[in-house]
Amino acid sequence: MTEIVNGADGSADVAVRLPAMRVAYDGGSLNESDLAPTWTEQLRKWLDEALAHGVAEPNAMVLATADADGLPSSRTVLCKGLDERGVVFYTNYTSAKSHDLTVTRYASATFPWYPLQRQVHVRGAVEKVDPAETAEYWASRPRGSQLGAWASPQSQFVDGRRDLDTALKAIERRFRDVEQIPVPPHWGGWRIRPDVVEFWQGRQDRMHDRLRFIRTEDGWQVRRVAP
Repeated sequence: MTEIVNGADGSADVAVRLPAMRVAYDGGSLNESDLAPTWTEQLRKWLDEALAHGVAEPNAMVLATADADGLPSSRTVLCKGLDERGVVFYTNYTSAKSHDLTVTRYASATFPWYPLQRQVHVRGAVEKVDPAETAEYWASRPRGSQLGAWASPQSQFVDGRRDLDTALKAIERRFRDVEQIPVPPHWGGWRIRPDVVEFWQGRQDRMHDRLRFIRTEDGWQVRRVAP
């Protein structure tokens, strides 16, 4: 809900009334009998449905990490791999997120599919992706993305946009005559090997469905969690 407020200069500002903002979740339900046999199959199913629904970048996930002092950070990354081992994203190994992961070896990620009133939460230990697997994905990236990975000192302070543009131009000159740009030594993949994968479906009156795959010594178990 919003209201129009006239400013002192006669201009109209939109004041967001946060306490009154709410959405009725009535998009569906999630029962134990609806789940696929494994968390990977269920995640693929919901990814396919998000894509079919036209959700923008359905593989986008909010990655949360913590540094050595326990201070958290979150940002959006793209899931570029999914199998029984876990979910994979790629980044600069000198970035802030990589420094966090190197220290704690643990992360969580959430796929937020708002139009479907769904989300999936994954958390577990992390590991670096094998260089051969990284190279295979790297070869599929657009040339511009490859050049950007070489040029950007990710998470480091820069004096201005011009520094980034200058760095990119220098890399373009460096690889001008190179058909296949190599993987930067500071770049690669991280895999989250989940201990927990939770599937969340919005329901009326905030009585949401939360079904959680939990890794145990005897294999994966499914438990319902109160909203």
